Amino acid sequence: MKTEIETHTETINELITKAISLSMEYAPRVVLAIITLIVGLWLIKRIASLSEQAMQKAKMDVSLIPFISGLISIGLKIIIVISVASMVGIQTTSFVAVLGATSLAVGLALQGSLSNFAGGVLILILKPYKVNDLVNIDGLEGHVQEIQIFHTIFLTLDKKTIIMPNGKISNDTIINLSAKGYRRVDLEVGISYDDNVVYAQKIIQDVLSKHPLILKDPSPDVEVLRLGESSVDFAVRPYCQVNDYWTVYFDSYKEIKIALDANGITIPFPQRDIHMIEPKK
Repeated sequence: MKTEIETHTETINELITKAISLSMEYAPRVVLAIITLIVGLWLIKRIASLSEQAMQKAKMDVSLIPFISGLISIGLKIIIVISVASMVGIQTTSFVAVLGATSLAVGLALQGSLSNFAGGVLILILKPYKVNDLVNIDGLEGHVQEIQIFHTIFLTLDKKTIIMPNGKISNDTIINLSAKGYRRVDLEVGISYDDNVVYAQKIIQDVLSKHPLILKDPSPDVEVLRLGESSVDFAVRPYCQVNDYWTVYFDSYKEIKIALDANGITIPFPQRDIHMIEPKK
């Protein structure tokens, strides 16, 4: 009869033997799988980088380059993961089934991310804007820096970086200020009721016609906008290239003021006439 100690010893020996056998069988596979994974990820990074360079040389739309590069990287990573799992000994069909079920569960949990992905696809297909365009979305105005798979990156005029989900963008109103290549500058200038309206209008037109950044076509408009409480107000509407907007905005106000002063045209400030009535004694 074997003692309890001998039985335990045999069991431990059997386990050690099985562990050594399994190690001898699977250790080379695991090492090879790890090497394959490391080399594969490095190659994927290189392929994504080379694909970006190739698309840039082919003068592809810069909006598409980071999006396509991201898709290539994700696709290749999925392939390398499946390959490594097969090398370790996991049945590929079972692994794909598990991966599919996991993807479904993750997809349900991350519906917002899928919405952002779909929004990114719609943006690239419909092209409501492209990289470097000046856009206004949800009250935020800025230049498009990059269109990624899930987000679009904007740089606002005061140099803030805004990262906005593509799903939100695709369901919001998009104002593309760069679509026509030029933009209208909206100004208002008031003159005194005592001044000559036609003469003041000509002075403002002359100022706009001499500014090098104001476009001749479309031509600037200067029209009486309203008869205000203290002034006759002109609507001044020059056009310029998108990137010249603020230069034209500030220059126009300054030069119009100088020209009106030089010609004796008054820009009035708000004023009230007050009549004092003496009470009857």
